[in-house]
Amino acid sequence: MPNRWELLKGEIQEAAPELGIDKIGFASAYPFFELKELLQKHREEGRESGFEEPDLDKRVYPHLSFPGGKPRSIVSIAVAYPSKMSDPPKSEPGAYRGILSRSAWGDDYHDVLRDRLRRLESFIRDRVPEARMESMVDTGALVDRAVAERAGIGWYGKNCAVITPEFGSWVYLGELITDIPFPPDTPVTDSCGDCTLCIDACPTGALVGPGQLNSSRCVSFVTQTKGFVDDELKRKIGNRLYGCDTCQVVCPKNRGHNWTHHTELQPDPEIAKPLLKPLLTLSNREFKERFGKSAASWRGKKPIQRNAIIALGNFKDKSAVPQLIDLLRRDERPVIRGTAAWALGRIGGDEGREALMEAVGLETDEEVLNEIKKALTPQSVS
Repeated sequence: MPNRWELLKGEIQEAAPELGIDKIGFASAYPFFELKELLQKHREEGRESGFEEPDLDKRVYPHLSFPGGKPRSIVSIAVAYPSKMSDPPKSEPGAYRGILSRSAWGDDYHDVLRDRLRRLESFIRDRVPEARMESMVDTGALVDRAVAERAGIGWYGKNCAVITPEFGSWVYLGELITDIPFPPDTPVTDSCGDCTLCIDACPTGALVGPGQLNSSRCVSFVTQTKGFVDDELKRKIGNRLYGCDTCQVVCPKNRGHNWTHHTELQPDPEIAKPLLKPLLTLSNREFKERFGKSAASWRGKKPIQRNAIIALGNFKDKSAVPQLIDLLRRDERPVIRGTAAWALGRIGGDEGREALMEAVGLETDEEVLNEIKKALTPQSVS
């Protein structure tokens, strides 16, 4: 006969769709001992992004994220998101567009998942008022993918994403630590097989092996940094303004999957695929009004504007030259001036070259000056 916690687990599983949760799994709260060595090696090899929780113990031991008590279970949730845009606007000469990764389409997934976890907490508390719970989304200490894998949500794919049998890897993940001893689910067996399409397709070779990522070379990570970008990586970024979906797009497990049942996650095409040139002059207020609800806004407007400049350079958009010259001459931010110099060099032409030569005598920032001099050397930006 099922005990109290087995019955509650069944109730939660049945209620999950009404709570806005597409898949739910239950795992033990035992430490993730298998991660410790991998995380340490990842750090020693310089493959971290810098966005992770710096304390490795907090990433391994769930009790460190559950103050004042002993956790017994972790509930993992998955919410599916869209992979296709209805009637996307065209990118064309003079009106080129950038692209946000699918993880930044619609409302910020952190807010959406927190809402789903609040609903789950409320559902449990109505039945177990004394239950202790601690929810986290992405920015928590635990490794979401490790929790999801243990809870049977999916398997850890070679592209470093959790791949679910039902929804592919187009899912957001969150978890809830609790002192309720839920019966654990069985992990899903790895189904990537011999496929290496994601590794082969990675623009920068950041996938250095099955399930192994060198974050410093990952385009998704690079687009979120705030500093100067190496020339090689600028070219690899293409017209990406935030994130990169290549390793998911090529995955056979994602073929034909497009999830449109969460209205708040559906993209506004003019935000998800915006015109590039108008981005260069956005004020802080305009940026917040336009992108504030998107996950792409968390780093502020500078990375988006820098990436828009890179995209214009990669498109070799001559119509952008006057704006790029204006940025080179007047923008207060060295990264923006330096990236504008790179784009002008890549686009070429007399007007841009004259502006670069003029800037050599006026620029005082050494890094920007270096970018200007490189831009005046054709082979460096070809």
